[in-house]
Amino acid sequence: MKRNVQRICGWCITCKQAKSKVMSHGFYTPLPVPKKPWVDISMDFILGLPSLRKGRDSIFFFIDRFSRMTHFITCYKTNDAMNIINLLFREVA
Repeated sequence: MKRNVQRICGWCITCKQAKSKVMSHGFYTPLPVPKKPWVDISMDFILGLPSLRKGRDSIFFFIDRFSRMTHFITCYKTNDAMNIINLLFREVA
């Protein structure tokens, strides 16, 4: 099996480009550490859930990188950016 994997990866152009020895990418640089809460947040969505009674079918969640506090908010899959920002400020404030 090891020979088969090496043979297939040897033919694959994508594998050769991703594992290039000529152009070293160096070490990954870590994200800067936040100095206070609610300055640096990450957010994402969980989509494709069954609908609730009010028709909400997604979860919007965000994480404060300083305190590691998370918030989960149910929302609609069709919400636009303004609705999402309003949900974020309503939850944090």
